[in-house]
Amino acid sequence: MSTVNPQPLWQPTAERIAEARITRFQAWAAEHHGAPADGGYAALHRWSFEELETFWKAVTEWFDVRFTTPYERVLGDRSMPGAQWFPGATLNYAEHALRAAGSRADEPALLHVDESHDPRPVTWADLRRQVGSLAAELRALGARPGDRVSGYLPNIPEAVVALLATAAVGGVWTSCAPDFGARSVLDRFQQVEPVVLFTVDGYRYGGKEHDRRGIVAELRRELPTLRAVVHIPLLGTDAPDGALEWSALTAADTAPVFEQVPFDHPLWVLYSSGTTGLPKAIVQSQGGILVEHLKQLGLHCDLGPEDRFFWYTSTGWMMWNFLVSGLLTGTTVVLYDGSPGHPDTGAQWRIAERTGATLYGTSAAYVMACRKAGVHPSRDHDLSAVKCVATTGSPLPPDGFRWLHDEVRHDLWIASVSGGTDVCSCFAGAVPTLPVHVGELQAPCLGTDLQSWDPSGKPLTDEVGELVVTNPMPSMPIHFWNDPDGSRYHDSYFDTYPGVWRHGDWITLTSRGSVVIHGRSDSTLNRQGVRMGSADIYEAVERLPEIKESLVVGIEQPDGGYWMPLFVHLAPGATLDDDLTDRIRKTIRTQLSPRHVPDEIIEVPGIPHTLTGKRIEVPVKRLLQGTPLEKAVNPGSIDNLDLLAHYQELARTRP
Repeated sequence: MSTVNPQPLWQPTAERIAEARITRFQAWAAEHHGAPADGGYAALHRWSFEELETFWKAVTEWFDVRFTTPYERVLGDRSMPGAQWFPGATLNYAEHALRAAGSRADEPALLHVDESHDPRPVTWADLRRQVGSLAAELRALGARPGDRVSGYLPNIPEAVVALLATAAVGGVWTSCAPDFGARSVLDRFQQVEPVVLFTVDGYRYGGKEHDRRGIVAELRRELPTLRAVVHIPLLGTDAPDGALEWSALTAADTAPVFEQVPFDHPLWVLYSSGTTGLPKAIVQSQGGILVEHLKQLGLHCDLGPEDRFFWYTSTGWMMWNFLVSGLLTGTTVVLYDGSPGHPDTGAQWRIAERTGATLYGTSAAYVMACRKAGVHPSRDHDLSAVKCVATTGSPLPPDGFRWLHDEVRHDLWIASVSGGTDVCSCFAGAVPTLPVHVGELQAPCLGTDLQSWDPSGKPLTDEVGELVVTNPMPSMPIHFWNDPDGSRYHDSYFDTYPGVWRHGDWITLTSRGSVVIHGRSDSTLNRQGVRMGSADIYEAVERLPEIKESLVVGIEQPDGGYWMPLFVHLAPGATLDDDLTDRIRKTIRTQLSPRHVPDEIIEVPGIPHTLTGKRIEVPVKRLLQGTPLEKAVNPGSIDNLDLLAHYQELARTRP
């Protein structure tokens, strides 16, 4: 991925820049808080982290955050970990998420889509009513501030209602998608000991019904802290013995009562992928998420009441929580419950069309799958409402940028974004007033002093280094669950550079201010002192039509050598013969680096992923180094455990 200055792929018009909310925010912040009026986004960004307290105060005023008791100062303690935001303040996230019900009661807050692709609206008034009814029932069940409430739910309106009702009572929400097996769910929920569990009887995916009643029964047996289980009959079955019916809990016409909680009161628990042990239970705060998501969605994503926000996600991924926060900006949120490729690869584009999505978010992998499958979005669908297509999950390769530009629209804003479950937000990505360059994220986000550092902590420009954040962000975890001394939290981010967040990604900050993501630094390919991210290899190799997907690891050998195999999952009908092997090697040699040509190219029946779709490089590396399966990987975190047997056998038989 080059950092040479090419011409931008897309440039916002003067009119679009003038109309962007971030432009209006900058002018207002210049008048009221001393922000730079000139210099565009770069000047605003520099001010946002150099004057961190003033910036976040401005965000709360611009978005009219309602503090029921005032804060003493913006940042009580700025040390990391342990930064203390808005001490003394109280508020409620759900109250802000439902504010639009007052002025737009009969307009859709949610559009729910299943595999029929027919949108069904939930109005702001009905969403508020259901949240009020359910919050009252949760209180009647004994749920109190700080109690954990869990959901084993697909991406349906009931999940949004349950999250908001939990937040309204000051509870702590946590969720898993129903395609997670019992062990995966218990690895997560047993850590936080929920008092209420919302469940479905099953879900529909790929045109089939999947019954989950047996798993729900196992969850009930293995979660002894549960006081209540709520049954949502998605497949139409009766509630099991002892379970409450969803319809009975949400039928009342009850105005929601919003518990006013401290700014740093926990809002939800998210989980790391947990590929090599129990998932980290990451706790984020009501206030921290509120102000971070208002900034990210209202300024960076440019969302407002006239927009419709669709991101393909499941409730087991942080992007679902991020999607729900679209309600904070008064935006209509699109929920899709189903397969991304049913009945065909172009399904997500059909949903974007039928819901009138203005911002459509998906994974880089889906974009590349559409490109390989010969999908033509703009030819087959009316996508005139779509202003922005955003991608995350992995770096969007340059060919993905070009395909979106050519196949969707030439004046399309393409926002490749990167952040993490750890902050439930973005470190870098969408800026509506900046150009888009192929293969690059537009810029670091406001309030984030994002830097690329070498091992000694020296900042780098136009060179690959560690992604670090040198100032606190409000949505950084307030703690991990069951980490009383904070050691696991500290070791996860602050062990390498004391007091500075190290995220574990390799990045390049370009001299023009954009960002290139190269992949995880703990799976970096370091040959003869030249470091390269795995994402660079995938981007080059997977252009070849014969390669469906690939995985590369670099393994230090006891004799000081370095073995770098490339595993390839071939497209149907392809054969890994000498010709294809030579073309793979030539592609890497000419496009990337002769030092990073793999030592072996090995065909595999599939590439293993986490349950949220990320390739698991480090566990495969550990298996190949001879680590036993039970120590190399948490089985409950993998989408297809059988695939790992191939790598295990290779480790056993390789000389």
